[in-house]
Amino acid sequence: MQIDIPQDKLVAGVDEVGRGPLVGDVVTAAVILDPANPIMGLADSKKLSEKKRLALFDEIKEKALAWAIGRASPDEIDELNILHATMLAMQRAVAGLAIVPELVFIDGNRCPALPMEARAVVKGDSLVAAISAASILAKVTRDAEMTELDGRHPDYGFARHKGYPTAEHLAILAERGPLPEYRKSFKPVRRALGIE
Repeated sequence: MQIDIPQDKLVAGVDEVGRGPLVGDVVTAAVILDPANPIMGLADSKKLSEKKRLALFDEIKEKALAWAIGRASPDEIDELNILHATMLAMQRAVAGLAIVPELVFIDGNRCPALPMEARAVVKGDSLVAAISAASILAKVTRDAEMTELDGRHPDYGFARHKGYPTAEHLAILAERGPLPEYRKSFKPVRRALGIE
């Protein structure tokens, strides 16, 4: 499937990382690429090695016309639900751009309310270069935060599972209980708190 990207418009791509984990922020990124300064090798961040992601992360920040990170906290996720918190984080990423885009491509099947035209693109991180770039910025940012959390709480294994509900993570959560960074509305966390 080919996406028609207007050449005469300033286009931003937006993606999120971290809807599924039990802990930490949901992180989004917005990127406006520079057509005169192309970046080779952009792809869905999940399909790239960590080494390649880190190299592209620096190149994107260097070459893009504008980029910004947005986020929503575990408290906001608990209050709004993960979908609405993700939309809020996407709005924050777009609002954080130093240049206002005329058109925003959003990865997925729905768009947050934005002050400019926005289009949802299913599998957009594989189809639109600016969304691929956003997915890389968001993933590298969130992974670094999970590694940092791992440094503060080495018993929880965050550097390995990145907060996702793996069998290992669920076992640790049941044994040790949730930290303040956990999303208390998520079922495994509620169970560990004795709410479910």
